[in-house]
Amino acid sequence: MEILLSALFLGLMGSFHCVGMCGPIVLALPLHGNNLQQKIFGGLLYNLGRTVTYGLMGAVFGLLGQGLHLIGFQQIISVIMGLVMVVSVLFPKLFRNQYDLQKSSFKLVAKLKKSISTLFTARTFQSLFFIGLLNGLLPCGLVYIALAGAIATAGLATGIWYMVIFGLGTIPMLLFIGVAGNVVSSNIRQKINNLIPYLVVLVGIFFILRGLNLNIPYLSPTKDKIEKKFEKSLQDKNVISHIHFSDYRRMEHSTLQL
Repeated sequence: MEILLSALFLGLMGSFHCVGMCGPIVLALPLHGNNLQQKIFGGLLYNLGRTVTYGLMGAVFGLLGQGLHLIGFQQIISVIMGLVMVVSVLFPKLFRNQYDLQKSSFKLVAKLKKSISTLFTARTFQSLFFIGLLNGLLPCGLVYIALAGAIATAGLATGIWYMVIFGLGTIPMLLFIGVAGNVVSSNIRQKINNLIPYLVVLVGIFFILRGLNLNIPYLSPTKDKIEKKFEKSLQDKNVISHIHFSDYRRMEHSTLQL
């Protein structure tokens, strides 16, 4: 639960960073319609598209973390991911993209931008959803930090939930900006943006402590407690799968009797 709350806070605070980075895209969205309800619906479709992409990425990185957990690296990974978050704030130049997107190694990003531009001309609700899907794949330092958190959750389901909740946390501000326009002053956005690095460091410290086996309730559980919780999760999944299989066998037996 604590991990998922960190994803929500990261999304809520990070949404002000998103306004600065993706604000031009959000403001340019073809939110067609003559009434507020249609514009809100279009904005929700766009943001839900982003969240779906984040969830899919969370599945991949959560599964990676789960594999690392099974071979005994989960707590080490939690510490490493936490350090990545802290270092990304202390030494931002190490993570800053200073390459030309026109180079061959960034052709995929260029294609994504071209596809998004094409969808802008469609002006349909469906196109708004797909704009969100593709926009979720564009390079973003904040998303990379969230993915580090998804790895540290060490689970397929928890990785998905971490990224989905992160995405949902970004929706209120981006939806508001998209529907109402750029009504939040740059001065306010800048002040909140200045707080984001502190939030990232706090989340990073949380993951570091979680991996240090300090036996602090909720904050730094022991390795044994984490393993028991992980094993119980796997057992519950096996029980559910067994129940579903048993139901199927009973249905099959009843059909044969008929």
